[in-house]
Amino acid sequence: MNMLSGRPTVVLAICGSLRRQSSNLAALQAASLLAPERMRITIFDGLPALPYFNPDLDGDDPPAPVRSFRNAVGQADALLICSPEYARGVAGVTKNALDWLVGSLEFPGKPVAVINASQRATHADAALRLTLETMSAKLVEEASITLPLLGRSLDAAGIAADPDIGPLLRRALGALAAAAPA
Repeated sequence: MNMLSGRPTVVLAICGSLRRQSSNLAALQAASLLAPERMRITIFDGLPALPYFNPDLDGDDPPAPVRSFRNAVGQADALLICSPEYARGVAGVTKNALDWLVGSLEFPGKPVAVINASQRATHADAALRLTLETMSAKLVEEASITLPLLGRSLDAAGIAADPDIGPLLRRALGALAAAAPA
């Protein structure tokens, strides 16, 4: 919670999968269900509208979807990113979104937690963390976790109710809240 303002901690959740039944999206939805009382998690749904990153478009007046994304990042106290691994790398939609933040003023120093939804997705998780560190994110290690969702067909409610996964996610969100600016 932002103690000085009394307002809830605002967390922008970014899902790096565009699939409707994505375990990454379900993990973020579960996080929203388990968020501490004074935390509000909003899942950003504008990634499909972001154009491919092009430095020629990244000037004083970037495309409207980019402005919307940067504004959402700027208004958030922290970010929560959950993205799949494709071909041993970060999903293209995730990398594209991050590329649009590289030259922005809204991102550097922002507390970020990474949720990995598959215990086998180690390459993308490492690459994503390296990218975030390079971009001057404040990576919150205590809030960055791997959820054992591989091979399990759990929706958001099932993830939240799972006796092992739910508490792990709840602790991670508590660590993210503690790292967010007051």
